[in-house]
Amino acid sequence: MITVTETPADLLDAALGDPWDAANPVGFTGILAADERQEMFAEGERRLDAFGLNAEFVPVRHGGRLGRADRLAAALRTLWRRDPCLGLGYGFSSFIASVNLWSAGDEQQRRTAAGMLLDNRKIASVYHELAHGNDFAHAEFAARPAPGGGWLLNGTKEIVTNFRRADALVVFARTDEARGSRSHSQFFVRKDGLPDGALRYLDRFPSSGMRGVQLGGGRFTDCPVPDGALLGEPGRGIETALKSFQLTRSIIPSMCVGPLDTALRTAVGFALERRLYGGAAADLPYVRTVLGRAFADLLAVDAFTTVVVRALQVLPEETPVLASASKYLASRMLLDTLEELRGVLGAQSYLREGPYAVFQKMARDVAPATFGHASRSACLVTVLPQLPRLARRAWFASAPAPAGLFDLDADLPELDFGLLAAGSPHTDGLAATLVETAERLGGRGPAGRLAARFRDELAALREECRALAPQDITIGASPRAHAAAGRYTVVLAAAAVLGVWWHGQGGPRPELQDEAALLAALDRLDRRLPGRSVLTAAERADLDRQLFDRAVERFADRCLFDLTARHIPG
Repeated sequence: MITVTETPADLLDAALGDPWDAANPVGFTGILAADERQEMFAEGERRLDAFGLNAEFVPVRHGGRLGRADRLAAALRTLWRRDPCLGLGYGFSSFIASVNLWSAGDEQQRRTAAGMLLDNRKIASVYHELAHGNDFAHAEFAARPAPGGGWLLNGTKEIVTNFRRADALVVFARTDEARGSRSHSQFFVRKDGLPDGALRYLDRFPSSGMRGVQLGGGRFTDCPVPDGALLGEPGRGIETALKSFQLTRSIIPSMCVGPLDTALRTAVGFALERRLYGGAAADLPYVRTVLGRAFADLLAVDAFTTVVVRALQVLPEETPVLASASKYLASRMLLDTLEELRGVLGAQSYLREGPYAVFQKMARDVAPATFGHASRSACLVTVLPQLPRLARRAWFASAPAPAGLFDLDADLPELDFGLLAAGSPHTDGLAATLVETAERLGGRGPAGRLAARFRDELAALREECRALAPQDITIGASPRAHAAAGRYTVVLAAAAVLGVWWHGQGGPRPELQDEAALLAALDRLDRRLPGRSVLTAAERADLDRQLFDRAVERFADRCLFDLTARHIPG
């Protein structure tokens, strides 16, 4: 039984042990060997079966352990910190599929899916068609009523995780030739009843990252499925997908903090051990600066993604925008930070053997994870249409978000899939929190100046977004409109950082009260906006020094680099 202090992340860390220990059968030695063979890590999957990881994807009411999205994200982050292939191929792909069932399935479909997952079986999400990419509204794969009842599936799906080895599929299909939001539906298809020849598998698609994950495809030919396979009402497939994307787009960037933690840990270890010019690489100012700023980037991404994941249960009406904004910005920052860390390791960042080989695997595996499921541009296009409405009605008018959004120790209500909506939010509590915090700080000190900087950016965005032309909130938007949407994601991230810091004051976590970490995270976000930076060169140099020292302390103490700073087995 999980006690108050034993979260799923704690238990999973204990079950998997120290990944840096060469004697650990589920450590990096075995993970890298499986990657070289381009195989899923079999021993890791056996250990996850024993742990019952799939129970984290099943709501409590159906016999699982899914009650809080933030705890699910933390557990997945623990796994992704070790092996993103296991993270996707063992677990997250089944979660992507199952969210559609918890959102739109009937009671029998949900019971069936829960039973499969709790029995350590897999469900694949079958959306993707190479001809249409992320534009799933134009998917051609078709489902047509069959003579005598049921449906016939026809078409090809590609780049699907676990297509071949999944026991069931959630299939996205066109059920109406007319254009519009009611043209597609979803089907829950069990493979065990399919006739021979109805489904033919395609060969695995080669990839540079996620090499152990089965990225396959399949061709359906008059594949019969019963009426009971339909998820929800006909024509509601896009609506169900948009609701489900709020969960998956929120959790993906949060769990990807795990691989960044491992990459930073590898780089810090390398810098401390590598001898250059008569001393350690860590003695070089450039190296210290890169490591300190990478730590600040990780903290900024963690604050933003953690707040967005908590919003699923605190502010579900606002997650249609927050989830896409988080996926867009966090993905950019993760990839940028990994590239900067590559400069510290040099040639070692490409080697596939040796003490630092895990870095190249993390960098390769995170890249597809940041655009898989929904690309960054697709996420930004989702945000764009909301900007004029938010500018006119919400910014500087909404009430601040509840304190429970930022208090990481505050309890959360049980995750309610019925509260997720595909519509447009009318409020922006996160932006309102930024305005409130800036007023409280009154421009005093570096924190006040930075808060005022982001508040002023929001004010400038309000004027720009009010004036956006109709074509600038469509797929054909101008570069200037896209840039405005990107700046808005930076403002939201800054609001999350400030909110977590403000509500952490006087609390039980000293790491949330660290003003140097706050300033460094905000400064890194400020550098992503146009114009002069707020901090002086001397202030930034002091922060670089402090953040490097803190990173080395976390490394030495075997603590995570994220906001939890919790001790780990390696």
